[in-house]
Amino acid sequence: MSAGRPLTKIERKKYNRAAHERKIRQDLIAQHGNDLGTFYYWLRLMNIRGTQAFRDGDTVFIREVALALENVYRRHAG
Repeated sequence: MSAGRPLTKIERKKYNRAAHERKIRQDLIAQHGNDLGTFYYWLRLMNIRGTQAFRDGDTVFIREVALALENVYRRHAG
C-alpha cells in the first residue's frame, strides 16, 4: 500500500524489481563479503540494466555504474 491506496500495476512492478535487486545484493554480500559482493552486484547491474540503457541511449546510467565499479576496484587495488 502506498498513500492509502493499492499500487498500480506499474508501481507494483517497480517495487517488486527493487525488492528483488535488494535481495540479490544482500545475497551476494553475504556470500562474498561487503566489498566483493558489492562489486559483483554492480557488475550484474551493469550487465543487465546497462545493456538496456545502452539500447535506449542512456549514457548517464552507464557512466554512473562504471564509476561505482571503479570506486570498488580502487579500494582493493589502490
